[in-house]
Amino acid sequence: MKAFLALVRAEAVLLLRDRIALLLIFLFPLVFILIFGFLMGGTGGPQSARIGVALASGTDSGALEAVLEGAASLRVTHYALSSALEEAVAKRDVDFGLVWAGEKLVFLYDPSRVQENFAFQQLAQGIATDFNLRRQSVSPLLAAEKIDLGKKAAANSFSLLVPGILAFAVLSAGLFAVSGHLTAMKERKILDRLLVTPMRPVHLLAAIVVVRLAVVYVSTLITLFVSMTVFRVSFDVDWPRYTLFVAASTLGMMGFGTLIALVVRRSSSAGYLANILGMVMMFLSGIYFPIEMMPSVLRAVSRALPLTYMAEGMRYTTGVAEISGLRFWVVTAVFFGMAAVLLPVLARYVMVPERR
Repeated sequence: MKAFLALVRAEAVLLLRDRIALLLIFLFPLVFILIFGFLMGGTGGPQSARIGVALASGTDSGALEAVLEGAASLRVTHYALSSALEEAVAKRDVDFGLVWAGEKLVFLYDPSRVQENFAFQQLAQGIATDFNLRRQSVSPLLAAEKIDLGKKAAANSFSLLVPGILAFAVLSAGLFAVSGHLTAMKERKILDRLLVTPMRPVHLLAAIVVVRLAVVYVSTLITLFVSMTVFRVSFDVDWPRYTLFVAASTLGMMGFGTLIALVVRRSSSAGYLANILGMVMMFLSGIYFPIEMMPSVLRAVSRALPLTYMAEGMRYTTGVAEISGLRFWVVTAVFFGMAAVLLPVLARYVMVPERR
């Protein structure tokens, strides 16, 4: 036991001296959280939109004024001329504009606000519908009521993004724990010196696993804490399942990194390959772009990527998405199974002294 604890301490010291690994594990998810948090936090939408209105003189605008007053999510600014309104939209003094000259409603948008314009167009459609009904002195035949099913913590896209970034951070840490870390130890002859001792390779492997699990778990907690305190994001975390899933996915990705370590001998090459795989999975796993928006071929590819299920599991355990309990346990078991199959391969074929 003392020998194993000594290995754990040695591995912890090696990790603390590896600044690149520490930056990857701790700083990378925080930078992404801060970047996307500030970007998404300033995005206009149905809950906060500024509309500029230009009404032609002599037109009957009573019905339109009543519609705008009833829209609690809109902040209305009046302009005397449509040209002044166009300039305000271009300068982003308002989010979008509305011109009423007595015949038709004309909505003005800034073409550079591609993502936000979708929300503004929805608001415009609602204004036009209410205005037509008021002009005809009729009421809607049916009332629509929105009911959220399942967990409701995911109030916006940023709430879904945070667990996805956590999943990608776990993926990166797991891959580099084997592919990058062990190949670097081989290059520096550290692994050879350790393996010629009476220590069994599985003990060194266990020390690496223990240290990486602890560091990755702490990293995810820090990232969650920053997102909750800085951006006021709410998560209903199921801590037992969250802890279990972080451990399972980290071990599974360490097993996956074994495949890289088997074919790559240089740490730089292993890092490049792990980065390429990670980036491809990041863009195809529904972290930044919804899988539903992808072509059918890419959706099929996404279903074959482990990061897709890691992001799904992280969203489930943080309370922002709903999946069945059976699906969660199956995914967790698969990641543990990957570790059980691939890590012994690592101990037998990768953690061996180099032949001279």
